[in-house]
Amino acid sequence: MKIVYVMGDLTYANGMSRVLSQKVNYLAEHTDFEVYAVLTENAGQPFYFPLSPKVKYVNFDINFECLNAMPMYKKVIPYFKKQRQFRRMFTDYLMQLRPDITVSILRREINFINDIPDGSKKVGEIHFTKSNYRQFNLSFLPSFVNKYLTKRWTHQMDKQIKRLCKCVILTNEDKKNWIGFDNIEVIPNPISNFPAVHSDCSQKRVIAVGRYSPEKGYDRLFKAWKIINHRHPDWVLDIYGSGDRSSYVEQVETLQLGQSVKCNAPVKDIFSKYQQSSVFVITSYHEGFGLVIAEAMATGVPAVSFTFSCGPREIITDEVDGILVENGNIEQFADAVCYLMEHEDRRKQMGQQAMKSATRFREEEIMQRWIQLFHSIYKNR
Repeated sequence: MKIVYVMGDLTYANGMSRVLSQKVNYLAEHTDFEVYAVLTENAGQPFYFPLSPKVKYVNFDINFECLNAMPMYKKVIPYFKKQRQFRRMFTDYLMQLRPDITVSILRREINFINDIPDGSKKVGEIHFTKSNYRQFNLSFLPSFVNKYLTKRWTHQMDKQIKRLCKCVILTNEDKKNWIGFDNIEVIPNPISNFPAVHSDCSQKRVIAVGRYSPEKGYDRLFKAWKIINHRHPDWVLDIYGSGDRSSYVEQVETLQLGQSVKCNAPVKDIFSKYQQSSVFVITSYHEGFGLVIAEAMATGVPAVSFTFSCGPREIITDEVDGILVENGNIEQFADAVCYLMEHEDRRKQMGQQAMKSATRFREEEIMQRWIQLFHSIYKNR
């Protein structure tokens, strides 16, 4: 069976690229599938997430990402030129390779992938929730225009997704948003490894993991930490993530949080950082799944999370292996973190239970669900 994965870029740290590289590596190493990866960015640059030698990849070197720094009026025409180039190169590639299954991550290729007559079954996988994907929020446009464009853009995507053989989403909570679709499958993201060394939850250290971007809700975390730090000045908060940290460092300084908060760059061995922590916190406005919650739990660290959409309520069992907090309730969030700080026995008990709960996200278990899906598609093609 030949399977092609569209992956975009693997040269910088982000959760989606990490999960995609993990999946294709597992399929290449543990099955008899021929696995191919299609990249579009930064040809010749080293991968942040390495691919197995068994994965055959091509990089079209189109570099959509270079347009991000340009103002909207300047990048429209270059974008459509690059999109035409991508469509032409991707079509030629599939027509020559003739794979059995082609997997789209529902980005630029979803606009044309169903029209490529290469004979492969087209499968989509989305790493965001439906309600938070394809949102227009341009500051120079009136809100009603942004809403109209979002509606049109989403409608276009929905039409293409309905044409896919299957579309894989991450949570049952999000599945409720896909009314009218008969091709939806739910498969959560896998934990890359289960560490042999676990946290003993004794260090006065709280950890958060995620890129430095508005949807991660670090503004909410800092407000909560202001309360927490006043009550427990001997504890520290370490954040690890990619992106520009400068504005977040400024927020820490403005709130006079001193040395109690550190905004760190991403690290490849994030599990070693979980092992040195006693509480995991996440204050995102939304997530596709929230894999970092499961990773922290696998390392024996209980999590405190807002009940944002989607993921936390399917990963955390409240008051058993972590604590769920009403979305946006800063004071309640601070109280929950302080509770774990003040009750070491309860913290350690939750950490032990978290390790047991996280086993359902083991790589072997999740990837077997993908393999079964691919076999069923291949059998019925």
